[in-house]
Amino acid sequence: MNRSRHGRCATASAGLLALILVTATALLPGRAVRGEGDGLLTKNGRKMFPIAFYELPADDAKLKTMAEAGVNLVRCHSKADLDRAEAAGIMGWIVLNVQSGATDKLRALVESVADHPALAVWEGPDEIVWNFTAASSLYKNGSHKSPYEWSRQTPEAVAYAEKRAQELMPKMREGIELVRRLDRQHRQFWINEALDSDMKYVRQYMDWIDITGCDLYPVKPDSRPIARLAAATERWKEVGRGKPVWMVLQGFSWSELGKSYGVKTAAYPTFAESRFMAYDVIVHGAKGILYWGSNYLKSDAFRESLYALTSELAALQPFLIARDEAGVRVATVEADDAKKGGAVRVAVRQAGSEWLVVLVNEDKQLHTGMEVRGLEKLDGRSLGLLYGSETATVERGRFVTQMPPLGVKVFATGRKWETPRRTRRDYRE
Repeated sequence: MNRSRHGRCATASAGLLALILVTATALLPGRAVRGEGDGLLTKNGRKMFPIAFYELPADDAKLKTMAEAGVNLVRCHSKADLDRAEAAGIMGWIVLNVQSGATDKLRALVESVADHPALAVWEGPDEIVWNFTAASSLYKNGSHKSPYEWSRQTPEAVAYAEKRAQELMPKMREGIELVRRLDRQHRQFWINEALDSDMKYVRQYMDWIDITGCDLYPVKPDSRPIARLAAATERWKEVGRGKPVWMVLQGFSWSELGKSYGVKTAAYPTFAESRFMAYDVIVHGAKGILYWGSNYLKSDAFRESLYALTSELAALQPFLIARDEAGVRVATVEADDAKKGGAVRVAVRQAGSEWLVVLVNEDKQLHTGMEVRGLEKLDGRSLGLLYGSETATVERGRFVTQMPPLGVKVFATGRKWETPRRTRRDYRE
């Protein structure tokens, strides 16, 4: 950089002044910008766990099929899109260009849809921090395979990120403030990031939004590290300082995205893998699940497997919006020390007089002596494995089961929590 010290100081001072002015404006009466949402959807006064697709099918029949499979939220861009979603019995979110500030174009879009009954949530710029840091186009030769300047923290990359943050953050705050002022329904505001988006810059806008989270698509022809979703969810709970986390999961094969991604062989998650990833983020506290990439899909069989899963999740809505029961834990009672530890995660939730117990084994080891403890409220109750034949009775606040490698078991106090949709639950490539 050839900029003088005086020039650098002047630029920093200007950026700081802009942030101060925006902050002062946001604190005026009636213009609060702070987000405090719970991450859930509300329809007809009823809370719902978001089960969403970025895809809005052009064909109304296909959109209806999606809704019938339990999908309750899709990405929209206009009132016409929301009208179609509403007709299918589904809700929509609207993407907003708040990074340009409180523009007339932003105002016009918000005012055109703000009173629409199908509008559920607002979305800000996708992966905005990732795009001015790790993916800021400062890498060599324009190749996705070349090392990013950001990963080496070169002075040029760091200076570029600082400059863009000073430009974007005040405008984002202005834009979000305008949206909140115009939206009489006080809908939540969500921004999705990449898994490794830089926390320093994400934190600069975090207080202004309601929902955070990231996207992660681990299944490729040569590797399938599906257990990475656990750490990803935990990271964004930390980055968001406890804000609701929505996780965007894989709804495509990397081979379908074009030559620039360098993947030629198709590799879709199996039904078991998709199910694992969904329940893994749930037991780690995710407040919503979304699928990206289905508009690229060439495999009808894989799509059907996703719909089998969304249908399963939709049948559990009362549990998905419930709190985790405190004090429940798992213990692996085995001779092999290598198999002990916290590899098996558990979430227990109550809906009225009914209970759900979700177990996820995050490692590749079979656990033959796995005990769930802390279930005194369920003493004497019988649990049945959904979509399976296993049963267990809780005694002394405990029951024992086995956990297959990278496996999921969902127990409930009744079979009514199963979906009748069974097509492609056995899907494999």
